[in-house]
Formats: sequence, C-alpha cells, structure tokens
Amino acid sequence: MGESLVDRHVGFVRALREAGVPVSVAEGLDAVRALRVIDLAERESLRAAYAATLVKRPVHRPGFDVLFDLWFPPVMSGATAPAGDAAGSPARPGGTAKAPAAEPRERLAELLTGGSDAEMREFARAMVERYGRQQAGPGRQNWFSYSVMRALSPETLMAGILREALAGRERGGLAERAVRDQVTAGIRRFEEAVAADVRRRIAEDSGVERIARSAVRPPLDQVEFLRATRDDLSRLRREVYPLARRLAARLVIRRRRGRRGRLDFRRTVRASLQSGGVPLTPSFRPPRPHRPELVVLCDVSDSVSSFAHFTLLLTYALSEQFAKVRAFGFVDTVDEITRFFRPGTDVVDAMTRMANEADMVRFGRTNYGHALERFAERHGDAVGPKTSLLILGDARSNYQPPALDTLKALAGRARNAYWLNPEPRAQWDTGDSVASAYAAVVPMTECRNVSQLTAFIADLA
Repeated sequence: MGESLVDRHVGFVRALREAGVPVSVAEGLDAVRALRVIDLAERESLRAAYAATLVKRPVHRPGFDVLFDLWFPPVMSGATAPAGDAAGSPARPGGTAKAPAAEPRERLAELLTGGSDAEMREFARAMVERYGRQQAGPGRQNWFSYSVMRALSPETLMAGILREALAGRERGGLAERAVRDQVTAGIRRFEEAVAADVRRRIAEDSGVERIARSAVRPPLDQVEFLRATRDDLSRLRREVYPLARRLAARLVIRRRRGRRGRLDFRRTVRASLQSGGVPLTPSFRPPRPHRPELVVLCDVSDSVSSFAHFTLLLTYALSEQFAKVRAFGFVDTVDEITRFFRPGTDVVDAMTRMANEADMVRFGRTNYGHALERFAERHGDAVGPKTSLLILGDARSNYQPPALDTLKALAGRARNAYWLNPEPRAQWDTGDSVASAYAAVVPMTECRNVSQLTAFIADLA
C-alpha cells in the first residue's frame, strides 16, 4: 500500500473520530487488513471494507458516507465533463447561469423515474460544473448547490412526468401516488448527488480537512441540547422512551438495594438448625417490587429552550413508567405542569397548552432562588421519603440569591436527588452561574446530549 494511501487512511480515520464516530486503534488496523484483500480500484468495495470495520451503529453511517466521499472522491475535477458537452449549454462568464436548454431537464426527468445511482451522480457532476460555479475574484471560484437546483427546478417536472406516466388514466389513484413517490425520491437523490459533488469541489479548493469539519452533522446521540434544531428534537423523540424505561428501572434497583424485606421466619428457623438453634443468620423476604415516584423540576426559560423541550419530552415519557410523576416548570416562579402531560395526550399539544396556560413567568428573567422558595411553599408536600427529585437546568440565576437552604431541605426530604446541567462543565461558575454551590447540595451531572444522559442513567445502578 503506497504512502499516499496510508496518509489518506490516517486522515480519514482522524476525521471520523472528530465527527463523533468512535474508531479504536484496533478497528483502524482491522480496516488496513481488509484493504489488503480487496481490489482498491473498486471504490464501492473500498467503502464496504471501511464500513464493515469502522461503523458499529446505523446512526453513524450517514456521516461515514459523507466523509468517505470527501477522502476517496469518485472523480477529480480534471476528469469531469467540460462545460460545453451535450448535457446543455455552457454557463455564462461570472457564474450567472442562463436558462437551461430543454435537453438537461429532459434528461433529469428520465433519471427521476428510472435512472441508476451512477447515472444520477454523473449527471449531477456535469450540472455542478455548468451551473454551480461562481467567480469570487481573480483565480478564485465558489461552488453552490442552490444555483444548480434553481437552474434545473426539478420540482416543476412533476406535472409533465405525471401526464406522460398516467397517459389518460384517472388521476388521484394509486398509480399517481406511486409515480409521485418515485419522483420525490429521485429529486432527493439528485439533491444529495449535487451536494456531494459540491462538497468534493470545495474540498479540492480549500482542503479536505477543512470541509470535513463542517460537512458532517454530529450523530444524534451527540447533538447538544442547547444547540438542537427543531428537526433534531423531532428525531430525539424516538430516543426518549427507551431512556425513560431505563431510568425507571435504575431507580427501582437503587430502591431494592436500599432496604430489605420482612423477616422470613421459616427460613431463619431452618437455617438456625445448623448452629444449634441459634438464629445467627436471619433471612429476609425480598422487598415487593413497585414503581418509584418522581418529581421533576425543570427550567423552561429561553436560554435553555431546546433543553427544556427535550426534558419535557422525557417527562412525558416518564409519566408512563413511574407510579406517580409530578412535573413543575419555572422561569422566575413555578407552576405544576403535570396536568398537561396526561397519558394519551399529544405531546405537541401539551407543550402548546403549557406555554399558553402555565404560570411560570413574572418578569421573564430566570430566578432559581425565587422558584425554589415558591416550590417549597406551594408544593413542598410533593417531595417525600419515597420520591426521587430530578432538577433540570443550567443553574444560571441572574445574580439573584440561590436559596441554598431551601434546596437542602427539599433534597433532605427526598429519597434521592439529582441535577442535570446542559452546560459544559468548563462553563460552570462563569458569569451568573452558581452551579458549584447547587452541586454541593444536590449531585450535579453534565448532561449536554443523549449520550451523556444515557451514561448518567447507567451510573445510577
């Protein structure tokens, strides 16, 4: 294996690790061994060998494919078709695309309904060469996907494709739906092919390491709650219910280990026969299993809005796992929000109602101390010896008194108490954060993503 391929391998593995794909040294060596028994000229065999040795979870595969295409591109720019080939007319100087000829759109319509992946990628490369380039100055050029999509407008091909495919048959039936689904999937393939070729060209101009850092979204379990988008939160919903089940199971285990059941008189007497009738080793019945009780106290201020959204999803899921769940939200005062998350309620509707009806805001600035005092006054009886107290928030109180004594009293009444903080530990105690002061009362854990939440739940056992 030549030196250049060694450098590519090392850089590719490093990029995977930086993108959040866990690759050990042993797995990297396994990939090298796999490369020795395949035809390196077969690019898809190379992709399969790397994927089989380095990718362990399906959630990591999209990022792997993006990085593989960057480090092992299908073509180099010098091998792409010239701008004036049969695919259509060339681009105007300065990067402004003129109206495409009929032939590129006709070719795209054919590919949307029956083209192979290889044909789609080849066509996308030609279209990026023609419509995706914009001059950024003398000797400099930029590449864009949107200019390609704007020039070809694949969505506007749907009507013509339907007219030709249905050929006079009744509209609105299964045949039309099948064609629409096929064309929609084809458009998505074309968009992905265009985006991949644009990334390749930018990598050639700017360096593959630079574009690799921005081209791959982190795996879902490493998306930071404070930076999560609406799409991320939608995908995170699928992760919530397994985590809720694990959390309930872990708290049951802790409760079982915390106390013993009633004395088993018969077994104690039987065991005492070995010591002359003296009951040296009493036997106890196992404690009756039961579902624990939980109180959730959640910061829902704008500064942690994405985290609050996720924790409310978690609260909704927890309501189905615990015998009793009471949830409270606060900004600078507190209100019980349990009523919005009854089993069977749509979670989106519940959050909308909560935002409109709950009384959690006086002046709009987070005040943990005031919220804790109001919680103790109004809902202190919610916390008792059978309760697990879970606090969710960044511990930033706008320089207001933290009410540590109130928190200490609440934690002292609970069976156990935990605090999950979505900020990196390095940012604790900076600015208006009083994280360490609160952590001295309630154990505080950094919880920036699903991976850390999973680790917290595992550590409970």
